[in-house]
Amino acid sequence: MKTTFRQRFFAVAGFLLIIGGLSGVVWVYAERSALNGLAQRGQSDLALAADRLTSELQRFRELAVLTADHPFVAPVLLGEQPAEDLAAVLQKVADKSGSLNVVAVDRFGKQLAAARADGAAEVADSRYFRRAMDGALGVDHFLSTSFDRRAYAFAAPVFADEGPVIGAVIVLADVEEIEASWRGGRPTVFFTDEEGFVFVSNRSELVLLARDGAETAFVPYSEQQRWGHRLWSLDAGRYLPSVALHISLDLPVIGLTGEALIDVEPARQLAALQAAVVAAVFLAFGALLFLATERRRALKEVNARLEARVAQRTQALERLNRDLRHEVTERTFAEAQLKKAQDDLVQAGKLSALGQMSAGISHELNQPLMAIGSFVENAETFLQRGNTDAAARNLTRIGDLSRRMARIIRNLRAFARQESEALSEVHLQNVIQAVLEMVEARARTAGVTIAWEPPAEPIYVRAGEIRLQQVVLNLVGNAIDAMIGQPEPRMEIGVSISEGRVQVSVRDSGPGIAEPEKIFDPFYTTKEVSDSEGMGLGLSISYGLVQSFGGDIRGRNHPDGGAVFTVELDLIERSVAA
Repeated sequence: MKTTFRQRFFAVAGFLLIIGGLSGVVWVYAERSALNGLAQRGQSDLALAADRLTSELQRFRELAVLTADHPFVAPVLLGEQPAEDLAAVLQKVADKSGSLNVVAVDRFGKQLAAARADGAAEVADSRYFRRAMDGALGVDHFLSTSFDRRAYAFAAPVFADEGPVIGAVIVLADVEEIEASWRGGRPTVFFTDEEGFVFVSNRSELVLLARDGAETAFVPYSEQQRWGHRLWSLDAGRYLPSVALHISLDLPVIGLTGEALIDVEPARQLAALQAAVVAAVFLAFGALLFLATERRRALKEVNARLEARVAQRTQALERLNRDLRHEVTERTFAEAQLKKAQDDLVQAGKLSALGQMSAGISHELNQPLMAIGSFVENAETFLQRGNTDAAARNLTRIGDLSRRMARIIRNLRAFARQESEALSEVHLQNVIQAVLEMVEARARTAGVTIAWEPPAEPIYVRAGEIRLQQVVLNLVGNAIDAMIGQPEPRMEIGVSISEGRVQVSVRDSGPGIAEPEKIFDPFYTTKEVSDSEGMGLGLSISYGLVQSFGGDIRGRNHPDGGAVFTVELDLIERSVAA
């Protein structure tokens, strides 16, 4: 027992040491990767801040150059025009540009006109003025004693017509106004000059501090190198990071060096979190491995005890096996009986379906037979009147109806065999017109007014032509039957197109539908029992046909009275149909 406990102790201790070492490696790698990522993002942020500062100063640089070319400047510097007019111009320029001051000086540095006269200063000994006198654009930054503000100066030379420099226009940019829009942003960014003074920063506590200054010393910090990066440890309050990644960027265009302090605490937290996750995963794996080992040992002991019981239970299992074989025999017999019952049910279902199809044939052929009878009567009347042309047209229609009946029988027989003709492009107006011709005499006898205005453009839908005629014929025939005995019976047929679908609606002025939810059930009808047409299969068959087209059929009561049935089919564009 003691040996086993000692082995477990050393195994667990070794495993924990391995996890500690692996977590340390992960932490180091994660911190290095995080610092590299911070350095890349910090360089991008610093470059963006530098571009922002440069672009702000560029605006005043261009202002100085443009103002130097103003037509009032040179005459004033030559003494040919009073300085009051130029001072007014410079005042407008300063107000519109937000400049701290705009000054015009002669070649000796004497101020002749200024936007703010109280901000006069001697510029003769300044670097930017001397450079302007050399014919180039002078640039410098300083703390303006006149305005007690940090200023960036741009001096643009003014040339006489003969060529020599006669003076300069100096534009002072207010650095604090430039800082105002990005003060407090992240990361901490500051710009130092060649003497180490912080001249521009998004942290006000760093402004005008110097790295090597005595009275204005920079905030206390210490620097260390880590993975090729400079890390600063600062003690400067809550607005500056305690440990930061230091990044610098030279900006010779404006004579400053951009520097950024990126807080590395999130990176260290991320590295610690990754190391903790790795440690947790391996600890969980070790715990599972330890539990599996203990379980295996326990199972081995249990297995030994179970093997001792196997011999005792063999006889009981043999008796149980005999009982199971007897039960299997009984279940086999029961399954045979169940299969026979299922076959009987399938046969009964086939006989029921055959009965419905037989009733459907008589229902679907009744309406064409009535139309043939109407055409025969009309033909006899035309022959008695000697109108052989009209009688011949009726006979032609009778032949068409006979062939249509043959196609209807073929379609119904195919439906009974679960077969269907291939869908094709069907001219919808022709289908509706053919149906109206078939029921014309019947509608006239019933006194029904049919409102049908075919669309001007041909509409093609995806369906079977004969089967679609059956659907429309059922709807129109049902509408006529529903309006028998109604005052002023009227049927409206409409066609509309929406979102690639065609809707065909048939509305009647009858009494409506008593039970709309049952109208598509087989053998459901609202007609009299003695009526030979009231078998209740028309709408059921129509529902199946429309579903086979990939469409939909709905029936409801219209708010203004009567019933309306809508058939929705897929539209085939005219160009495809052509």
